Parts: sequence; C-alpha cells; structure tokens
Amino acid sequence: MQTCIACGMPLESPAVVGAELEKGPACVHCVTSEGTLKSCEEIFNGGVEFFLSSAGLTDRALAERVTRKNMKLQPAWQEGTFACLDGVEATDEEFEAVMAKL
Repeated sequence: MQTCIACGMPLESPAVVGAELEKGPACVHCVTSEGTLKSCEEIFNGGVEFFLSSAGLTDRALAERVTRKNMKLQPAWQEGTFACLDGVEATDEEFEAVMAKL
C-alpha cells in the first residue's frame, strides 16, 4: 500500500490521494486546494494534532517529538533543511509505543 510522501498516512483509496507529486502521492491533508504540498509547518502542526487526538496523547511535547521523527522518515523531507523539523525527536521506543496506539 502506498503512503503519503509528507506524513506517512496510508493511502487506502483514491479518495484520500490529494495529489500525485514528483516524489509520489500526497494525502488530501497535506496538499493545498491547488494540489501543491503544504508547508512543512502546516503539515507538522497537523501531525501534532493528529497524534494528540488519534493516539490519545496528552503530552504536546511528546506529540511534537513523534511528529518530527515521523516526518523525517517521509520522502518529502529527505532533501533540504526544514526549520519546522529542528528539535528533539522521539526515541525509537516512544515512537513505536505511539504508533502501536494507531
């Protein structure tokens, strides 16, 4: 199954694909209405909110660390420097524990 190049969301149906970009498909949450990739900051903030709500996290700092680690694994963020991804990342144990809740 394909996943979003920006956030890693599983693309389980064509309805959740927002755009086909150079590096691959992006989900509807990560693209603008014009079909371009949203900014790193927008996607980062959306990721934090996702982990707070969907994984039941109450610790915003942990949600930020998990989002940072997750985004750095995605193709959209492999090249270049993105200020929104600067900072502490979740440990492998933290990341795995949060992902297991999804």
